[in-house]
Amino acid sequence: MYVAFDQLPPEARVWIYQASRPLSGTEIVGMMPGLARFAEEWTSHGRTLLASGEFLHQQFLVIGLDEGVAGASGCSIDASVRFVAQLEQHLGVELLEKSRMAFLQAGTVQLLKRGELKEAVAAGTVGPDTFYFDNTLGTKGELDTHWPRPASETWLARYFGQEEKNGLLT
Repeated sequence: MYVAFDQLPPEARVWIYQASRPLSGTEIVGMMPGLARFAEEWTSHGRTLLASGEFLHQQFLVIGLDEGVAGASGCSIDASVRFVAQLEQHLGVELLEKSRMAFLQAGTVQLLKRGELKEAVAAGTVGPDTFYFDNTLGTKGELDTHWPRPASETWLARYFGQEEKNGLLT
């Protein structure tokens, strides 16, 4: 069953898919009916799921699920990945590829290949205060409060020698 994304509770599970390029407003508007239809029809072992989806920062597709109503199964997660793969085909954009990192710089999402990170830190392009989109967050509450957040407050802290200060594990 579809619910507005902002109506999902903080403990709702989220999956974040990062686009390989910014999506246009027209593309996003065109995808919303299909996203709502997917959420409306999404099931797990015959049980209706309370789900939603949203495009954020014109670069991220976020699918949310209230597992307090019914949890996702392996088959239902596979169905969501197939849906995202269909969006990739329709939009001509990568959403499932995970090798790029996203940073918010001057109000714009900038993508960086993982192999370019050390060089970007050394050049000062990415610093401890650069906002990083950690797409591994698990809940809507984390999305609402910790996404994006300064790189020094994420696993990237080790690149700035701040992991001990923040108590982060490397």
